[in-house]
Amino acid sequence: MCHWIKTQLGAEIPLHFSAFHPDYKMPDIPATPPLTLSRAREIAMKQGLIYVYTGNVHNKEGDTTFCPDCHSLLIERDWYQINQYRLNAKACCPECGYAIAGRFDTKAGNFGPQRIPISISH
Repeated sequence: MCHWIKTQLGAEIPLHFSAFHPDYKMPDIPATPPLTLSRAREIAMKQGLIYVYTGNVHNKEGDTTFCPDCHSLLIERDWYQINQYRLNAKACCPECGYAIAGRFDTKAGNFGPQRIPISISH
């Protein structure tokens, strides 16, 4: 899968490995072990994918964006919190100038564990 993503979509496509939690109608299925997600992230990065993340588990390193060139910490996430946001105004690494793929504001938004309500009209 990671090889296909890299060759067909590009190495800078973000990839998220999210844990399953046994909620609601599937309480008999075990949760995804955090080690499984970390292994999947490691495999994807060894295949050359740049922005690979883990989700639905507490894994600060797996939540964080690092510069692909100099490996500096750029966006440090911990669960739903953004603890550090170091991209410059042009979405580049402040250490080496590498342009980070994506669309970014000049500063981090005010996100947290709350859910954003969605308005649906019929």
